[in-house]
Amino acid sequence: MSAQDSTFRGFANPVDPSPAELRAWAYQPDSVPLASMPQDWDLLVAGNGLVATLFDLAMDPACPARRFALHCLYIYAAGGIRSGFRAHPKRRFWKLVERAEREGDEPMRTWARNSRILLAQPDVFVYRDWCEGGLVRENRRLP
Repeated sequence: MSAQDSTFRGFANPVDPSPAELRAWAYQPDSVPLASMPQDWDLLVAGNGLVATLFDLAMDPACPARRFALHCLYIYAAGGIRSGFRAHPKRRFWKLVERAEREGDEPMRTWARNSRILLAQPDVFVYRDWCEGGLVRENRRLP
C-alpha cells in the first residue's frame, strides 16, 4: 500500500516529521491543515533530511501539497546558496537542480532556473519571493 492509498493519522512529532509522514500528509493535506502546524513549519521541514521527499512531491503534478513542497525547495535553495553551501550540501543541491531540468515540468524547471540565477546573482534574493512563497504563487521566472 502506498502513502497515497493509506489514511494519514497525523505526525508523531510535527517539528521533526519522518519522510513517510510527510509523504502521507502531502497526499492528504486536509487531514492536518497547515494552519495547525507549528509556526514556520515550512522552514523546519525544508532541510537536508526531507529534501529528497520534498523534491519527489514537488515533481508529482498529482500531489495535493505540491505547491507546499515546491515552496520548501525554494527555501532549501536560498538557504544553501546564501550560506555558501554551509547550510546544505552543494552536490545534493546540484543533483536536484539537474534532475529538475531534465525531468521536471514547467514549475520544476522554473525552480531550477531561478536557483541558478540566485547563485549567479545573489542580489536577486527577496525574502518574500524565496521564503514566503512568492515565486511559487506567481510561478515567476527571474529575469
